[in-house]
Amino acid sequence: MGMLKENLAELAECGLPAALEAIGERWSFLILRGAFNGLHHFEEFQSTLGIARNILANRLGKLVQHGILARTPLPDDRRKIEYRLTEKGAELLPTMLALRQWGERWETGCISNPVLVDERDSQPIAKIAIHAHDGRELGLHDLRWMHAEDIKEIGSSRLRAVA
Repeated sequence: MGMLKENLAELAECGLPAALEAIGERWSFLILRGAFNGLHHFEEFQSTLGIARNILANRLGKLVQHGILARTPLPDDRRKIEYRLTEKGAELLPTMLALRQWGERWETGCISNPVLVDERDSQPIAKIAIHAHDGRELGLHDLRWMHAEDIKEIGSSRLRAVA
């Protein structure tokens, strides 16, 4: 029983529940996809996604509350509101792309359209992957969990920089 309590305590320190609280709902992900694709106004989100107005208002409010989207009245018409990704929201792009690529591989079996490409050479982006500190691509069996205080200096300085 002691080991179970210790593992549960460690899980309480995990950032995943907090992330899911902020965005872990289907409509929120679709709103974020729209924002990444250039949608900025309530009506654009509503017509593109086909989402009920009350649900859209609720999800936009939650994304604003969590600092993922910024809500700004337009200077020429203050009744018109614009929603833009914040820096915090923009950093969700790798997560969104990883989920999209997973869905292409395991759910739809086909490449999504439109395809996200590198601006420089118009070639599709690479598969989102986990990389070691030295750039090696890692798989599940290359990984293990450690307490932050047990990580060697090279890793602990990196963890402090994130916090």
